[in-house]
Amino acid sequence: MDDGCAARSVPMNADLPTFADIVAARDLLAGRLPPTPMWTYPALNAAVGATVYVKHENVQPTGAFKVRGGLNLLASLTPERRARGTITYSTGNHAQSLAYASSAVDAPCTVVMPADSAPSKIRALRALGATVELSGPDMAAAQARAEQIAAECGAMLVSPGDTPELIAGVGTAYLEIIEAMPALDAMIVPIGSGTGAASASLVAGRLAPRCRVVGVQSAAAPAAHDSWRSGQCVRRPIGTAACGLATGRGYTLPQRILRTGLADFQLVDDADIVTAQRLLASDAHTLAEGAGAASLAAILTRPDAFAGLQVAVVVTGGNASAAEIAALAGADVGLAAA
Repeated sequence: MDDGCAARSVPMNADLPTFADIVAARDLLAGRLPPTPMWTYPALNAAVGATVYVKHENVQPTGAFKVRGGLNLLASLTPERRARGTITYSTGNHAQSLAYASSAVDAPCTVVMPADSAPSKIRALRALGATVELSGPDMAAAQARAEQIAAECGAMLVSPGDTPELIAGVGTAYLEIIEAMPALDAMIVPIGSGTGAASASLVAGRLAPRCRVVGVQSAAAPAAHDSWRSGQCVRRPIGTAACGLATGRGYTLPQRILRTGLADFQLVDDADIVTAQRLLASDAHTLAEGAGAASLAAILTRPDAFAGLQVAVVVTGGNASAAEIAALAGADVGLAAA
């Protein structure tokens, strides 16, 4: 969950990442990350009534697509800048991305997390060599502490959403999708901060303008959705169990791209996400965290909108919690059986 202070967003005249930045990121990542697989599964297609191409970002070394952004950011820094380190605020895949990338180039990395963060996530970050500081009751307090530390020590403060290098880096996943399947009708992208959907919009706009980019977020944390609908960044309460979708406000840079690049933005219930997790496990042999199953949930909740189409769904992460994994076998699996 990454919930910062909207008042501290980047200025409106900040440079937006471009398609050229995504291509440059692919060159920087070459040799560091191989392309991830994308498969279509007949049982899954039959269950949803569309040809679904599953992009497996859950097989990344950190279990999520965000590692592309972290590696791109660290690779783009000078040795002197790397030596001063990075600092960020996150409890999720963004934190592991930055820690992994920093470890790869032997650079210091500090992550500030709320005091009640899960011990498993703290252990994972420390195993990657990051310094973890627990501060405050929520992500707003963690962000404030991260900003204070950065000002004191000169480390680079990295926003989970408003960092152009992160958007360019994660865009390489969507470049792989479109280059493999240029005739897609749609790409459905989970949205937390919006970096993935923003970069997907840049790629589709340049290489596949007829391909619709559809965003999806939990109805229990609709900040990005409501920001896109209203045309300005807003804050909303967080009630979702899908950590990768649990953002409490819109992020400036992604929203500026999404306002012209996104064809539609759906909200799904957490129960729909759990159903999609089960279907991915049974019919696509795939463990997806909540955010990673949200793309498929969008199809399940609006099947008529995607019937007969060729659609890419992005399993953005596979870092399901123990509770999520246990719940996969717990409820009605009638859809998969049908």
